Amino acid sequence: MTFTTSPALLLPPRPARAAAAAGPRRGHTGGGRSRRGEPRSLARYLDWRGSTREVLAQPGCAGSVLVVDRDASGADVRLVAHLATDEPPENAALVCRCYVQQARGARPRCRRLTLADLETAPFGDDQEAKFEAGLGALPVAADARPVDRLGCCYRLEPLVTGMSIPELRWRRHSPGPGAGCPRIVSVRDAIARLESYEPVRTLTRRALTRHHGDSEVSMTVLRVELRRLQLSPIVLNRRVREVVLETAERESLSMSEIASRCGRTKRDRSGNESGETSWLARRLGLLPEGGRRAPTPWIHSDVLALIARRGLGISPREVELE
Repeated sequence: MTFTTSPALLLPPRPARAAAAAGPRRGHTGGGRSRRGEPRSLARYLDWRGSTREVLAQPGCAGSVLVVDRDASGADVRLVAHLATDEPPENAALVCRCYVQQARGARPRCRRLTLADLETAPFGDDQEAKFEAGLGALPVAADARPVDRLGCCYRLEPLVTGMSIPELRWRRHSPGPGAGCPRIVSVRDAIARLESYEPVRTLTRRALTRHHGDSEVSMTVLRVELRRLQLSPIVLNRRVREVVLETAERESLSMSEIASRCGRTKRDRSGNESGETSWLARRLGLLPEGGRRAPTPWIHSDVLALIARRGLGISPREVELE
């Protein structure tokens, strides 16, 4: 997802109040687990309301580690990542660092922590079987190198990032000589640039399945990025944009009428009512949001459903990009 958030202060972890609640000793990287098996604070940051939230690592099932994001009261606890027992110990801090970079100044985007998260190990045999069952039917070549409209190529590559083992990440390679070094991008960033879930989604799934249990390469960040993509209510808007433009041309339907059907109207100085076309154009990725230079490729699934049902009179499934 290519959202940017306003800069916010990244606060240091909250100091321990007593020895019993203390985290590991200085220099110890216990994968987010304290010596006594209690949650360990990784970082604090300010959210979109200016409230302090805290990212912690706490023990999970079968030696796993849960990286969670909670508010000051502890009433709102969200799952950031579920790390398997064979993950390198520094991965909890790595996931926290990547998460906070996107989460500060923004609304929480991860789902709430559930009892099932505490009682199950991540990526168990049943989950792996589901992955394997679905991958064979997808017509994506193993050596696919997706290219966006600017000619940039995207590749999954093992990178040296200061960890004890290489880390598999997506990188964007600019075309032509003198283009500079490739840039690391998230799964969501790559999908946004391509305006298509495939082949990035399938190649990422295959990599996670192929390297499951592999202690020679870290897949933590890649796994977190894919999970956030799967759970996010924010989806690509390319298909709904195409359907709106096709329907408008075929039925001689104006953008103003579609916006009006969605309940988005405005009045001029004479009191004449019309549809708010700028709202619709921004949701469809035809105009940039306020303060942005380029249109967004994303739309909330609720807004997509509103445009489909009320604006076009069709099922949301007809405008969803698979």
